[in-house]
Amino acid sequence: MSRPFDEARYRGLLEGLEVTELPLSIVRKENDKLRIDSGYFSKPMLAADHQIRAYRGGCDELGLLFVRFVKGVFDINAESYTESGVPFLRILNLRSGIIDDANLALIPESVHEVEKKTELLRGEIVLSKTAYPAASVVTLERCNTSQDTIATSLSDYGKSTYTPEALVAYLNSSLGKRLLWRQFQGNVQLHLSLDDGRKVPVPRLGRRIQEAITSAFDGANTFRQQAFAANEQAEQSLLRALGLENWQPPEPLTYTRTSRDAFAAGRLDAEYFAPRVAELLNRLNKDGLTLDGVAPARHERFVPGTRGSFDYIEIGGVRADGTAVSESVPQLEAPSRATWLVKSGDVITSTVRPIRRLSALIAPEQDGHVCSSGFVVLQPASIPAEVLLTYLRLPPVCELLDLHTSASLYPAISELDLLAMPMPRIDAATQTKVVANVRAAQASRRRAAELLEAAKRAVEIAIESDEASALEFLNRETPPQ
Repeated sequence: MSRPFDEARYRGLLEGLEVTELPLSIVRKENDKLRIDSGYFSKPMLAADHQIRAYRGGCDELGLLFVRFVKGVFDINAESYTESGVPFLRILNLRSGIIDDANLALIPESVHEVEKKTELLRGEIVLSKTAYPAASVVTLERCNTSQDTIATSLSDYGKSTYTPEALVAYLNSSLGKRLLWRQFQGNVQLHLSLDDGRKVPVPRLGRRIQEAITSAFDGANTFRQQAFAANEQAEQSLLRALGLENWQPPEPLTYTRTSRDAFAAGRLDAEYFAPRVAELLNRLNKDGLTLDGVAPARHERFVPGTRGSFDYIEIGGVRADGTAVSESVPQLEAPSRATWLVKSGDVITSTVRPIRRLSALIAPEQDGHVCSSGFVVLQPASIPAEVLLTYLRLPPVCELLDLHTSASLYPAISELDLLAMPMPRIDAATQTKVVANVRAAQASRRRAAELLEAAKRAVEIAIESDEASALEFLNRETPPQ
């Protein structure tokens, strides 16, 4: 070019734009793929990378900390899942930092043995490699994991320098997630390659703050166990009131039904006419009530807007304790299945594979959120919401719902059939017990979530300020063990 460089005009063109200007030597540094995309070189990403690499205690790259860093099992799909077997992790199980066993799939022991190289044991770490960053400490005795995740084992150096809980708290913190996002690539679906995952920098936190973070995780796990125990007590109280606590249904090898019965039901499958099903229906039908009579369906449709975002509950967001996670979604990106508005105190129940017990109680802070068309939204009218939730999650009731499903790939029960399900009267004393247990479970779950959030925040305070302040903050938030 013959004209001299006009820096003033250049700066004027950049004004108001989010632009990062770097020397080519910096662009090429530790960038073997020669990425030049804005996601990789945005100012927040570069600032986070610099902040971690300049951490006062030093830093390591993730790959240095693991002796095993491999992607999960490749060729297992939903058709391989079984009713019993070895737990099989997917990215939806990694949301909170410790394994969420809602929607936990199971695979046959024989398949697990073939894929033993990706087996995970209690205390190991699993990362997401598809769609979004996530990390969890394994809280199961053993499990296997899907191709959308990364199975890891700490190296001797990793074990001596970091606790699994501190690593997971960092990777789930705002800075850790930002640096994981930086390494995600893809056009249709974002993914994290193993080589890129190994490059993520990790601050070398001091031993005292790491031990405090581990204590917070231990406390969270204890509260989660208390939540599961309280829900179990609620279920047992309700089963006892229904006469199903130690129910031994008839299981004859053969049985007959008339053609009139078959044509009236529109069914020819043996499971539907099993004596155990007939006896269960008799027990639940004793008062002549239906779900529709005690909790009619709410049909308030969601209409997406053009600005802002909304909070969305999908089937994968239902947790094992009867609560649900909402995710913020831009209005312009609303999924076609985002259908029903929910209110505080509603109970949502999945119509798809009801045998999986996917029902949840809508919390006060979820009032006005939106759920998938895969749910029926129930408004408890003459029954406490906690009792309705527990009833819908009882294994015998879920088995009954499952008998009314159709289709093979995604078996679902129709709303009409679901609302016609029997609903016996529950005595007042049992209702009181169930409500108390469910509320205790919810309180324990909230406390577990608070402790995990506190652990992440402590990591951020240590990086942004100092470890003494982080330790002081976490000691206030962590109950004595």
